[in-house]
Amino acid sequence: MPRDRDLIYFIDPAKAIDGIVALGGPLSTINLLRAYCSGIFPWPINEHVLPWCCPEERGILDFNELHIPRRLARTRRLSTFHFTIDRSFPQVITHCATVQRQGESDTWITRQMIRAYCELHRQGHAHSVEVWEGTELVGGLYGVDACGSFSVKACSRCDRMRQSWHCCS
Repeated sequence: MPRDRDLIYFIDPAKAIDGIVALGGPLSTINLLRAYCSGIFPWPINEHVLPWCCPEERGILDFNELHIPRRLARTRRLSTFHFTIDRSFPQVITHCATVQRQGESDTWITRQMIRAYCELHRQGHAHSVEVWEGTELVGGLYGVDACGSFSVKACSRCDRMRQSWHCCS
């Protein structure tokens, strides 16, 4: 049972400034699950500064309304890629941390975040989807399953996968 001092107090998102509802605190499984169940997530600036955010707007994908265009379905059928779930979680999150993103000089996926999310994965709350070409991991995503929703945290892909699927980041 966590001690009260180990729990992060999140302010009411309606009172947040720029969506920040807390600053600092331990990246424990209980804090992460409490946060995700409330629509909150950590967004580290570096290893030492940890804002917890609850933005007003976010993208939601309703799989009941998902339409896969014929061309994308055909491309998928003809591709040499295959997909797995939870086969290589640590590799996916570690790779996501190394991907250079336009306009950013560093990553928000710190060593502390990797440890915390790998623990969430070990406890069955975080999952990964991997994209393979043969035996090579060429892309993937990871996220958190909490309170009936799956929050995707990051995606990675190699240039070969991007070229083959005609996608862009």
